[in-house]
Amino acid sequence: MSSPISWFDDFLGVAYRYFDLRMNVIPLFSDRKKASDLWHENVHWWPDPDIKIRFVESGDKYWFILASESVRPDRNTSFFKLLPMSENYLRFKKGHLGEAYLRFASYSEKEEKDVKDGAVCNCGHTKKDHNGSCTIDGCTCTKFTTFELKMLKKKKTVTNIKFLEEKDVKDDSISWNCLYVNKYKNSQ
Repeated sequence: MSSPISWFDDFLGVAYRYFDLRMNVIPLFSDRKKASDLWHENVHWWPDPDIKIRFVESGDKYWFILASESVRPDRNTSFFKLLPMSENYLRFKKGHLGEAYLRFASYSEKEEKDVKDGAVCNCGHTKKDHNGSCTIDGCTCTKFTTFELKMLKKKKTVTNIKFLEEKDVKDDSISWNCLYVNKYKNSQ
């Protein structure tokens, strides 16, 4: 008898990276230790060919679903998050070519005092272009903010990637299980 799937959604979201041999899918965590612990306790034990990533589209949002059968069933945790559609998601969908690297990362926001002079603000201008607010004519940025992404070195190669619409989840067991447990079951 296999253990029930434990669903985990306590992460910030998903980033996509395009400049490696394969595109990257990167669940983001606010704490690097949490990301590392989850990787080592769960994902590390997943055989690459068994990892599944599903994107279930529902209106202007999508469900990100990450799962596998673990060789350690007592640690069989799967991940999900309901996210807004984004240009990065659509770019990944169009260009992934059936495979991607899976990596975990920590994400943290940084202010002007926390970064080096070459850092770039979310407005697109560098730290030296700011004195509290952006000094570039026409820029409406009122405060320097940027972010730091620290990716774990470990990665897995995922080749079982599917894009589904919500009406089709009954034909995919992992998507159906996720949506049933995390959406339908509680709304009845």
